[in-house]
Amino acid sequence: MFNDIGPLELVTLVVLAVLVFGPDKLPKVIQDVMRTVKKIREFSETAKQDIRSELGPEFKDFEFEDLNPKTFIRKQLDNDELGLKEIRNGFDIKKEMAEVTDAVHGRDSDSSASSSSSPSSSGGRIDMTKKPDDDGKDDRPVFDADAT
Repeated sequence: MFNDIGPLELVTLVVLAVLVFGPDKLPKVIQDVMRTVKKIREFSETAKQDIRSELGPEFKDFEFEDLNPKTFIRKQLDNDELGLKEIRNGFDIKKEMAEVTDAVHGRDSDSSASSSSSPSSSGGRIDMTKKPDDDGKDDRPVFDADAT
């Protein structure tokens, strides 16, 4: 509840409480606040139990934390009824990267897939470095210092 309060802020709150309520009344105020917090917690637990009993036996494992959208989505994605784990496991990142590399270099993906499947080709790694053209012709436009 108070995870973001630092030690200096806590000392400031204690000093402020002593100044506002005084050292004589401060223990009584703290007891009253703690009693009120305890009553609120008991009320919320009773309300949760009443709601669970009213929902019936089919909702006996219902948790109020599941009403949080993030928790609900996370729980549904972990559920394997949709088959998402099979889709996730069926995705081959190495094959996809090889296809992207082949498309960038303008090679046919079928011929490179057969050549990359051999164990002697680059040790199973994909070469992502740019290779310079062998014809020696520079395709870049001429640099104009005045234009920039």
